[in-house]
Parts: sequence; C-alpha cells; structure tokens
Amino acid sequence: MATTTTIQPRALVRASGGPRYAVALAVDALGTGMLRPFLLLYGVTVLRLPAPVTGIAMTAGVVVGLGCMPAVGRWLDRGARSTVVAASMLVRVLGVALLLAAPAGHVWLFSTAALFLGIGNQAWPAAHAALVATVAHGRERDAALAGGRALRNAGLGAGALLATACLAGGVTALHALAAVTGLAYLGAAALAWSVRLRTHPAAHPDRAGGPAPRMRALLAANVVYVFCLNVPEIALPLVLVTQVHASPVWSAAIFVANTVLVVTLQVPVTVLVSRFSRRTVLAVAGAVIAASYLGFLAATSLGHGWSAPAVAAVSVVCTIGEIVYAGSATALITALAPAHLLGRALARFQLSTGFGLAVSPAVITALAARGSAALWGGLAAATLLSASAVATEKDRGTRLGDPPRDRRHQRIAT
Repeated sequence: MATTTTIQPRALVRASGGPRYAVALAVDALGTGMLRPFLLLYGVTVLRLPAPVTGIAMTAGVVVGLGCMPAVGRWLDRGARSTVVAASMLVRVLGVALLLAAPAGHVWLFSTAALFLGIGNQAWPAAHAALVATVAHGRERDAALAGGRALRNAGLGAGALLATACLAGGVTALHALAAVTGLAYLGAAALAWSVRLRTHPAAHPDRAGGPAPRMRALLAANVVYVFCLNVPEIALPLVLVTQVHASPVWSAAIFVANTVLVVTLQVPVTVLVSRFSRRTVLAVAGAVIAASYLGFLAATSLGHGWSAPAVAAVSVVCTIGEIVYAGSATALITALAPAHLLGRALARFQLSTGFGLAVSPAVITALAARGSAALWGGLAAATLLSASAVATEKDRGTRLGDPPRDRRHQRIAT
C-alpha cells in the first residue's frame, strides 16, 4: 500500500486544486466564519424575529438543503467539478442577498435565505471532495483533502474572530458583516469557476460498468461519528455550564484549542496514518472518540475545581479522534466509489453527515438532561458500535486501487 511520508507545500497546493482554488477556499471559509456563528443573532437582532422561530428556520434550511444532494451527485457524475463548487458558493450569495433585503419581522424571507445558505453549505463538501479526487490520487489525495479541511478551519476561525470584533457596532455591524460575507462568497465563486476543471464520464472505460459500492454500515456509522464535531460547540459548553458550573471561559478555550489543533495537525496526522488502510484508521478513530466520551464521564465526576481542567484535557483526545476521523472518512469514500459514481457516493456520504449534524444538538441536549452517564455513556456505546460496523463491513463491488492520472480527460488552469 502506497503511503505518504513527507509534506511538500507546493505539491499539496497542486493536489488540492491549484493556488487559485486554494485562495477560493480561504475566501469562502472567511466569509462563512463571519456569518455562520451570528446568523441566529442576525435574525433576532436585525430582523426582530422570535428566537425559537429563527432557530426553527435555520434548522429547516439545513434539513431541506440536504434534499439537493441527489441532484448534486448526478451533476458531479456528469463530469462537472469546479462549476459545482462555484455554484455552491453562488447560491449562498443569493441567501445573503435575501438576508439584506428582508424587512424586519419577515420570517419567510429569512427562512428562504437560510434555505439557500443551507443548500450551499451541504453541496460544497461533496463538490470539493470530487474536485480534489479528480486532481489527486492515492494518499496524495488524502493529504490534499486534509489540507483543505485545515485551511477551511483556519478561515472559519479567522472569520469568527473578525465578526466578534465587529459586533460592538450593533445592527449596523451585522448588516455590514452580511454584506462582506456575500462579497466573499461572490469572489470565491469567481475564483473557483476560473479553475475550469471537469472530467468526462468515459475517462475510465474499464470501470464504466463497475457496480456501486455497498456502504450502508459506513453511512449509518457516519451519522454517529459526526456527533464529535458538535461536542466542542454544544455538548461541552452545556456540560461545563449546567453540570460542572464552570466559567464560560473554559468552553471558549476548548473551542479555540480544538480549532488550533485541527488547523495544525490535520495534515500531519493524515500523513502519519497513511501506512494503514483507511477503513482501519476510521475504525480506530471511532474507538478514540468513544474513549474520549468515557473520559468526559470520568472528568465530570471529579470534585469542584478539577472537573473543568479535566474536561479540557480530555477534549484534546476527542479532537485527535475527530482529526483521524475527518482525515479518513471522505478519503475512504473516494477510494471505494467507482469513477462514474463518485459524485453520487459523495452525495450520499454528505447526506449522512448533514443528517448527523442536524439531529445531534437535539440528541445531545436530550441525553444531557438525563445526566452525564446517559450523555457520555450513550455516545460512547453508539460510537463503539459504529466503529465495529465500519471495521467489519466488506468492500464489495468497489475499486481496489487508484488509477493513474489521465490528463487527456481533465483540464485545470493554474
């Protein structure tokens, strides 16, 4: 099995789609970071909508946005790559425009804006992964996917910090943040489209009739795995404030540490584990995440003054599990799917991811209401079961290797 043992920045940028595409990712992430954490605040403060109504509209936008994934998958399988990425950014421009145009108290315009933002946010991961899988192959592709995630997290963090600094301006500042976000999405879409990368369904005639991969266990397990992405944002702040009675500073520190670790370690860890099979690595990631959940259970049982530092320490283990999961899950899907069904496979994977992210806040808060044992014990058991399912699922009807690049069937301007 081929492995990647070194990281060469220029090669990584090329494998990720080229310099222009990297800039597009950074600009898009910066804009998303400026708006996403404050979308609820925009609805409540600027549009004067009730908080429950605003929250329902945002959740509905995410869930309904998942309905676009089958169409996105088919579009990708017809050969589109950079065009789909650009479209996922442009549809968010429309969402921001509706936010700016919505008058106070107009819940339907806000709901429609949330829907367009949800469609773009759901379509982008599959489109991005398909683009990278077209440019790079083998373990180089895994490192490129990891690099894209690190870059995106850096942009999201920088955007959130910038937005936080601007919030002192009140309603005017929120209007300005939305406008700047729209411009960022527009600029990112133009850059992504300028890459002009596509592939042809007949590029690999030897594989054109290959069957679709069976990934039922993998997709079901992914719904549980993605709960770890909401642990720093939802589970830990809830537990630290309501059960441990710690200062909110601990929650903020854990969130910042999580972002920094993902940005700095995503690529090195992905490269480090490249000597093992992707399925094995994904199963191990589940075990690490489950162990961290049990660690949170033990940490919350400590006496006053010790629980918060212990939770912060265990959160590092959880973040390592998240990094290993993120570095292997999408890479495994791209390795399993036949070339002519890559888009649909990635769309199905994004459906499972989006569904897990949508339901996890409700599940986490419901379990937390029953106590730490129900929350962390339940999550640990479900994650271990998912890891076992990932490890034992058979890769039938899938490709076993990665094809060499065929530049006759793809074009990329760098």
